[in-house]
Amino acid sequence: MNTSETILFNAKKTILAESESIALLVNYLTADFAHSVEKIFNCKGRVIITGIGKSAIIAQKIVATLNSTGTPSMFLHASEAVHGDLGMLLKEDIIICISKSGNSPEIKVLVPLLKRFGNTLIGMTADLNSFLGKESHHILHAHVDSEACPNNLAPTNSTTAQLVLGDALAVCLMEMRNFKSEDFAIYHPGGALGKKLLLRVKDMLDTTHTPQVSPEASIKKVIMEISEKRLGVTAVVENNQVIGIITDGDIRRMLNERDTFADLSAKDIMTKNPKNISSSILVSEALNVLENNAITQLVVIDEGTYKGIIHLHDILKEGIV
Repeated sequence: MNTSETILFNAKKTILAESESIALLVNYLTADFAHSVEKIFNCKGRVIITGIGKSAIIAQKIVATLNSTGTPSMFLHASEAVHGDLGMLLKEDIIICISKSGNSPEIKVLVPLLKRFGNTLIGMTADLNSFLGKESHHILHAHVDSEACPNNLAPTNSTTAQLVLGDALAVCLMEMRNFKSEDFAIYHPGGALGKKLLLRVKDMLDTTHTPQVSPEASIKKVIMEISEKRLGVTAVVENNQVIGIITDGDIRRMLNERDTFADLSAKDIMTKNPKNISSSILVSEALNVLENNAITQLVVIDEGTYKGIIHLHDILKEGIV
């Protein structure tokens, strides 16, 4: 095999090795897993997750996942715990200790100290007969037959197994809490995800630039309004009601079809009964309306009152997609 083929072969071998290890994890789920979820669900304190080395990195990811899905959690580095960080523990907290071997020196020092406080200790380890396995109140069995590493040394399959068990914990807790997308949004207010879940049309609607003309407005007035407000569209309003819209596309089509427009007014070229939305709907929903109708602007109307125009480009600028 050439170099590229060898690289792809090794990459595929690694992915398959990890996926096979994860698939086998279902065989190692016991009542201890269910008891652990129940204990965490009923916990009045926080979930404190600790580990050393690569397991500490996995612990931090699990903490982040639990926090974002409604389970208050904190990371405690095993080596720092014995230098003062044990002070973060509260008697109501539940502790998850992660270690592949369950026998590392730091874990052997830490576990008795954790149990001294009387907290429930959940061990996540590949070895049930290890120090951690025997000292824990409940065990999450992160068993793997081997690592994907060609030397069977670098944590690969084992850390992935830990990560998956953490995800399984989080999902089970979400199900028990009936955790919905609305709840998820509360913990993710920033970035594209937060905007998609929280941002409403009224939050980004520019009410100072609401293009509108009367039905009798001249085409020149229509063109000036569209140009001035820079939204590529204007509403046609009569008696405070939107009766139509005119887009820059409508203007171009009119010019292609006629040599003069002196005898025309807004009502002659407008599109009647335009698509409209309420300002209270999510911007992501407005985007769906735009895409489903292959249009770039929507009229915003609240209880019959014209509020403005929301444009596809404005939504894209917010990073909703």
